[in-house]
Amino acid sequence: MATPLRSNRDFRLLWLSGLFAVLGSQMSALALPLLVLKMTGSAVQAGAVGTVSVCALLVTMLPGGVMADRVERRRLMRLCDAGSLAAVTALTIAVWYGHAPMVLVLLVATSGAVLSSVYGPAAFGLMRAVVPPDQMGTATARLQARTSTVKMVGPLVGGGLFGIHEALPFAAQFLGLLLSTVCVALVRTRSEARSRAGSVFSRRELTAGLAFLWQLPYLRTVLLVFGLGMNFAFGALTFTALAVFSENGASGLGGGFVLTCVSAGSLAGALIAPRIAPDRHARALIVATCWACVLTAAALAWLSSALLAGLLCAICMCLSTVASIGFLSTLLIVTPEDRIGRVQSAAGFLSSMVQPFGPLAGGALLTLLGSRIAFSAIGCVLAVSAAVVTLAPSVRAGAATAPPTGEPEPKAAQEPEPKPVQEPEPKSAQEPEPEPAGTSRPAPDSAGPGAH
Repeated sequence: MATPLRSNRDFRLLWLSGLFAVLGSQMSALALPLLVLKMTGSAVQAGAVGTVSVCALLVTMLPGGVMADRVERRRLMRLCDAGSLAAVTALTIAVWYGHAPMVLVLLVATSGAVLSSVYGPAAFGLMRAVVPPDQMGTATARLQARTSTVKMVGPLVGGGLFGIHEALPFAAQFLGLLLSTVCVALVRTRSEARSRAGSVFSRRELTAGLAFLWQLPYLRTVLLVFGLGMNFAFGALTFTALAVFSENGASGLGGGFVLTCVSAGSLAGALIAPRIAPDRHARALIVATCWACVLTAAALAWLSSALLAGLLCAICMCLSTVASIGFLSTLLIVTPEDRIGRVQSAAGFLSSMVQPFGPLAGGALLTLLGSRIAFSAIGCVLAVSAAVVTLAPSVRAGAATAPPTGEPEPKAAQEPEPKPVQEPEPKSAQEPEPEPAGTSRPAPDSAGPGAH
């Protein structure tokens, strides 16, 4: 009989590790651009920090997945911990003494993104060794709930600490990383691919995850339509709602309420997911999410109430979170153990690559066509995506329940202990999702709207 998650020592340690790391990264994610803005007075340079971080993450995401399939995953996570601690220590000391050059800030942001691209796939691989398949949906939901909660609290705490002293948010991040490192070091489970990946920069290895996703019609269709199309359109939808209900910048109250509702919807979805077994109803949840987004876009074209707009966006985000948890659980279960790093990084790459362009497209449509036509155009894109997901035979058939290679999967090695953690064959992961800046840890990747 599988060990319940509440009694699974290694899962608790992984959950705590992500809690400390994501809380620290959320505090610094707000503080880092504020620091640059205070030092330089340039909003362009402050925005450049986030741009550099996102670009570095996208460039290194696929190589990071290869690394996770080459090196023992817990060891790789500890190496990333050491690199993150070194970077944050240097930044904290520099800020404390009032000498934090822009070059150092960009180096820290870049190194954080690079380390996250390696840490994330390794963490997913280790979690698969720790959590059995029938508990994967619940485990992923708990990670997502943790990350959603921290995202609501972290920036507020980081902003308060920054107001006291510029170095405090980064000192808090250092403490969080240190506690996270201790938690990872205490994990007993090992996870190492029996058939190790080849060279990190080999074209074959870099595309192995994408090739696997392409071979399974269900994964391919959901990622292309729900991951790319819906992420892009939902990003455009939320940005347009932010601009419209902020009265084009005259008041931030309405737009802020909409964004708060989106965050609350994500948290609600993560809390609801364990109660409805999302991995067993992934298709129905994905279809419901798509059509809910279509109806929301149609309603926003005529609504003038920020309250109703926020509630509709919260419902969409709640459904999307539950559907994404179900899809991610399925992805982790059907992926062969020796490819989990490359497949997870490939799925995250596909879901992330279009996100920066959604707000840009929404802003362009709003400027050129006005709010009503902008929402209608976005709704048309959402409707096409919803129709494809609803009617596609590959989505209706679902995913395979076993790796297509037919190879037996190796069990994770574990150090002797009086009461060993059960390691059957089987995440955020928060967490993990790229942060705007700083050294961050990823949360569980989501395929659908609002992911990352």
